[in-house]
Amino acid sequence: MNIKTETPVAVPFDHEKLDRLMDKAGIDILVATSKHNVQYLLGGYKFIFFAAMDAIGHSRYLPVVVYEKGRPDHAAYVANRMEGGEHANRPFWTPTLHAAAWGTLDAAQLAADHIRKIAAPGARIGIEPPFLPSDAHAVLGQLGNRAELVDATSVFERLRAVKTPEELDKLRTASELITDSMLATIEWAGEGTTKAEIIERLRKEETDRGLHFEYCLLTLGSSHNRAASPQAWKKGEVLSIDSGGNYHGYIGDLCRMGVLGEPDAELEDLLSEIDAVQQAAFGKIRAGAPGGDLIAAGEQRLKASPVAPYTDFFAHGMGVITHEAPFLMTNHPVTYEGVDAAHPLEAGMVLSVETTMLHPARGFIKLEDTVAVTESGYQMFGERGRGWNRGG
Repeated sequence: MNIKTETPVAVPFDHEKLDRLMDKAGIDILVATSKHNVQYLLGGYKFIFFAAMDAIGHSRYLPVVVYEKGRPDHAAYVANRMEGGEHANRPFWTPTLHAAAWGTLDAAQLAADHIRKIAAPGARIGIEPPFLPSDAHAVLGQLGNRAELVDATSVFERLRAVKTPEELDKLRTASELITDSMLATIEWAGEGTTKAEIIERLRKEETDRGLHFEYCLLTLGSSHNRAASPQAWKKGEVLSIDSGGNYHGYIGDLCRMGVLGEPDAELEDLLSEIDAVQQAAFGKIRAGAPGGDLIAAGEQRLKASPVAPYTDFFAHGMGVITHEAPFLMTNHPVTYEGVDAAHPLEAGMVLSVETTMLHPARGFIKLEDTVAVTESGYQMFGERGRGWNRGG
C-alpha cells in the first residue's frame, strides 16, 4: 500500500531545528530506523503489534522514516502492511506512506526507492548505525548516484535534547506515577515478602496507573544484588527500589528507600549524606550553567563525605530513552563521551541525578531524582518519598 497525500503538511516536531542540525552535520536526508526516533518523528506513534518484540518469520519489523532537509513535503513513512489500518484511523503526517513491508529487506528497499526519487546526486544520507540491520544497510549502500551513508546519531540526540511543554508533562506524569507505585509497594510489603513478590507488586501498581512497566532493580538488607530472587525482607532491613516506567513513550526513572521498622540513627545519617550530594548538584542546575558544574558540585560534596569510599555520584539525560542528551560524564557507568559537560544547560532539558551507596554492612542505599532544567533553576518530578519509607 503506497499512499500519497496532497493536504498541507503539519509536522509534529520542530522541523526547522532539525533542518539546522542536518545542515550543520552536512546531511541531506535522514533515515530513522530506531523505534524511539521513529516514534519521535511520527509525533508519538508506535505500532502496538510489535511493541514487545520485533521478530516475525525470518526477519524483523523495521519502521523507517525518511526526511529530506527543508522538504517535509518529501517525507515518507515505510510501515508494516498491517499499519494501513492505523493510517486509516489516525493518518500519519508524512505525505507519503509505504505500508507494504514485512521484514528488513523490503522495508529498506521501499526506503531506498523513495530516496532515489528525492535525492540529488552525491546526497549524504544520515542513518542510525546501531539501529540499522546489516541486510538493510547493504540495501541502502547500493543507492548509487554517489550517495554517501553517514552516522546521524548525534543529530537525533540534539533534536530530542530540549523537551516541549507537552513532553515535560509526560515525563512529569511518568515520574509521579512511578513514585506513587513505589511508595504503595513499600507500604504493602512486609516481613517475609520476597524480592520476586515485591517486583511483581510494583509491576502491577505501575500498570494499574497507566504506565508500561520497564524494570525494577531491588535490594533487601545488606545485599547489593538487585536481581529478583526468593530473598525475603526481614525486620530492621532496608529496601531500595529503583524503577523505570514508560508513559506514552517517555521514561520515568527514580529510586526510593524503605525500611521494615523504624530507621536508626545510622540509617538517617547515611541517607542524609546521600541527599546532601544530591542537593549540591541540584544547586548548580539552571539554564545557561555549564552541564559539568552540577557534576563537579556533586563529586566535590561526595569527596568530603565519610561515605565516599563506597558511594558513587552520576547524572544523565532523560527522555524517550534512559540515557540521552545532555551527556555529562564519560564512561560512567554507560559507555559514551561526556560531550555536553562544557556546554550550557538549556531550559527544557531533563536530567536524572543519582547517588548510590554500597554500604558494607547496611546495604544498598540510593536516591535517584528526575529534574527539568528551567531558566532560574530546576523543577523536580516525583519528589515525594525521598526519606525513609516504612514497610508493612
